[in-house]
Amino acid sequence: MPREIDDAWIEEAIASYRRIEERQEALTRALAGIEVAVRSPDDLVEVVADADGAVRRVVVTGSIEGRTAVELTRAIQQAITAATDAAGWARRKVYEETFGGYADLGGAR
Repeated sequence: MPREIDDAWIEEAIASYRRIEERQEALTRALAGIEVAVRSPDDLVEVVADADGAVRRVVVTGSIEGRTAVELTRAIQQAITAATDAAGWARRKVYEETFGGYADLGGAR
């Protein structure tokens, strides 16, 4: 038994798909422009990462005089960890702002 095709339903599905595509493009553009900068707890190191968590820059901002290699390494690692955490938070925030008011997309995130 053939089913009738509901033209209105098809048009709404196409429109919904286009809205999702537009939001995906907006999300991609927004994420491309995000950078987070985080300093180590001792203010010795600053790390800049993009929204994907990729480290773009590591800068020693404090004096390393009198610091051991272990202290410097720890400061770098703490700043990198904090930057990747901040990038994840920024990604989630932009996603929620972009898709927050939209109907459930089947759990896609």
